Amino acid sequence: MKTFLQTITDRVTTKKGMWITLAVWLVATMALAVFAPAAKEYEVTSIDSLPKDAQSVIAQSKVDEYFSDNAGIPAILVFQADEGDIEIKDLASVMDEISAAEINGVDEVIPLSALPPQAAAGFLSEDKSTAVIPLTLDASLENKQIKESKEKIEEVAKDASDLKLYITGPAGIAADSLELFSRADVVLILSTVGLILILLIVIYRSPLLALIPLLAAAFVYEAVMQVLGLMGMAGLEIGNQTLSIMSILLFAAVIDYSLFVFSRYREELKEHEDKFEAMRLAMRETGMPVFFSGGTVLAAMLVLFFAQFGDYRNFAPTFAMAMAVIMIASVTLVPALFTLFGRKSFWPKVPRVGDEKVKSNSIWSRIGRFVTRKPGVAVALVSVFLLLSASNMFNLKYEFNTMNSFPEDMPSRQGYNILEEKFEKGDLAPTTVIFEGTKAVSEEQQKALADELSAQTLVSNVRLNGTAEDGKVLNYQLTFEESPYSFESINAMEDMITEKDKIADASGLDGNLYIAGETAGSVDDRAINDRDLLVIVALETLLIFIMLIVLTKTIRMPIYMMGTILVSFLAALGLGMFLTNLFFDIDTISNRVPLYSFVFLVALGIDYNIMLISRFQEERKKHSVKEAVEIAVANTGGVISSAGIILAATFAVLMTQPIQLLFVFGFIVAVGILLDTFLIRGILLPGLIVFFEKDKAVKQEA
Repeated sequence: MKTFLQTITDRVTTKKGMWITLAVWLVATMALAVFAPAAKEYEVTSIDSLPKDAQSVIAQSKVDEYFSDNAGIPAILVFQADEGDIEIKDLASVMDEISAAEINGVDEVIPLSALPPQAAAGFLSEDKSTAVIPLTLDASLENKQIKESKEKIEEVAKDASDLKLYITGPAGIAADSLELFSRADVVLILSTVGLILILLIVIYRSPLLALIPLLAAAFVYEAVMQVLGLMGMAGLEIGNQTLSIMSILLFAAVIDYSLFVFSRYREELKEHEDKFEAMRLAMRETGMPVFFSGGTVLAAMLVLFFAQFGDYRNFAPTFAMAMAVIMIASVTLVPALFTLFGRKSFWPKVPRVGDEKVKSNSIWSRIGRFVTRKPGVAVALVSVFLLLSASNMFNLKYEFNTMNSFPEDMPSRQGYNILEEKFEKGDLAPTTVIFEGTKAVSEEQQKALADELSAQTLVSNVRLNGTAEDGKVLNYQLTFEESPYSFESINAMEDMITEKDKIADASGLDGNLYIAGETAGSVDDRAINDRDLLVIVALETLLIFIMLIVLTKTIRMPIYMMGTILVSFLAALGLGMFLTNLFFDIDTISNRVPLYSFVFLVALGIDYNIMLISRFQEERKKHSVKEAVEIAVANTGGVISSAGIILAATFAVLMTQPIQLLFVFGFIVAVGILLDTFLIRGILLPGLIVFFEKDKAVKQEA
């Protein structure tokens, strides 16, 4: 592989090869922009997370099979009076107007004006200030059509009454999410580019050094988005969260690898006058580590194909394709662009032949000397801090209510909060229980099953919603005393699912129980997420460990590298949650965050270890262990620290997103990258090498 890469980079860094490389990238990018569709055309607001064999998914299919009238996209209309009570006649008038408007996708509206007063009053809260009307939209509607229908309903309601209307439920969330992310995507890209540009100029004080990596990122971004469009045309659904994180990953990785290339290029320009020769030699030493770093990220993304969650699996093809393009760009486009501008890239600090490579009084030179002289102290201090940070892992609390991840001013969340305040907690998301029997169920058996369900832990109310198949199939609605998303309700539901066969037997029934709904889905969500976390962590750790053995041609170095990164991940998660609680008053996280964080922190954090160890092994051929460590820390410290700051800031841009999951994920990854940059790569890993590696042993291996 090294010989193959050197063949490519040797050709790219010639004058002819440089122009050919730039021309190929320009033509390819323009062709994709003209002929390929944009990824945005295939973007969706949600992915089916649970696998088809999950018990709640099977149960929902039974609901759709036997009670097709319930099929569709639920919307919940929450009406609230500014003052006083809601009058039934006013509410009925609004619903009549909505029905008469013949809004696309609204097939049937509850005829409040035709209902008896007692039945109509059932839609009001206890204090009569709030009313809740269920509505179902056609299941075939796309998110854009749902948004249009929602806006039309709101327009009609506003003209017909002074009541405030909030539309929540799956339809309201889908419409609001579409609007949120349409604005958020623009903010994300502009914030990312602007922040990277500012940081590069501040750190390197060179306009071209800031623009060249961004120019490379622009080419890669355009190519990736159009290739994703082709994949979308072939059937790939692209989640909006996936696209947001992919955009951050793309800019972060391209900038990172560009900095690694230019840093070594600057060194070689201080020894060689010819810019092409300098880049050729730079890529001979940097090409393999940079390409291999991209390979570890690519491998980490491919491992996600082994996940059962749709969210995680959706990452795999999107991120893997993006990383493949980034890897190609890192050994072709990036060196070609830097070679094109040559020494001018570094203006006004132009490197000249004979200049000092690294100043002996630089901060990383001093850190390198400290670590090599007192490795025990360095390792002990950093280890104590990391272990204390990781100990906060025991205080993690997960959040299963996705509504709490949205902005507080989002209309569908406001409607949901009103429901939570004005109605019984369990009514927020009732559970559907389907009994599928072999023969018609008598009224006594129907009551017996209802009694058995009512006797289950935390169950508040059970009622028969309907029958099908000549009485062989029963549909019950069940509510809990607590919120359907609380741990208490989820645990009670898990027990109920485990005991469902006994419940049917105790009722004297021969058949199967199926339990669908939000709480049942949370049970599956929790179990499958736990499974995926174990599988992905194990596979990714093993795969990257093997790749590191191939790269370093030793076993001990990968042990140091993976061990420090895993400890860093645990510390980042613990410290990140402590800080989000301290500064942002967020004390719970989505159960997706640990796996998201692991994949990115391990895959990206190992990059810095690869750059350090590659330089250490290069210097080890000529120096002792301590000298090689000191030189490696001094020479890689500046570029890795600046790359780490930019990478952390880039992921922190996710905190501009309107979803709390992305906010917390972006913050934790930023914290983890800073830990990797300054403590792991700068102190802990070098300290371990000095502490455990001996000159004699290394020479024998060589």
